[in-house]
Amino acid sequence: MKKIITFALACFISATAFCQSTIAIDSASAHVGEAVTVCSKVYGVKSLETITFINLGAAYPNSPLTVVIRAEDRSHFPQPAETMYADKNVCVTGTIKEYKGRYEIDVTQPAEIAIQP
Repeated sequence: MKKIITFALACFISATAFCQSTIAIDSASAHVGEAVTVCSKVYGVKSLETITFINLGAAYPNSPLTVVIRAEDRSHFPQPAETMYADKNVCVTGTIKEYKGRYEIDVTQPAEIAIQP
């Protein structure tokens, strides 16, 4: 019986530890290092040779969060990011990180960016 309770407790703890919470875009800076979901409007998409930037919440340079797609991951997306996400409302799931004073989530698969109706 003690083993069953210990196992159940371990399952509960691990399940809650990996849960992702939905946060407001303006609080992204308070959640660096956390796996979260952020929903907002896309205000701009910029593709360069090695990277694509999707600005959420406001146009660059005022966007509180940027979604980053690296060149090696673009092949996972069925269309260019400009076509798929520009001017749409999306929810992005991933870990927030800080880069040069700005906040971003790196994505590698389209499933990490859900287009909202």
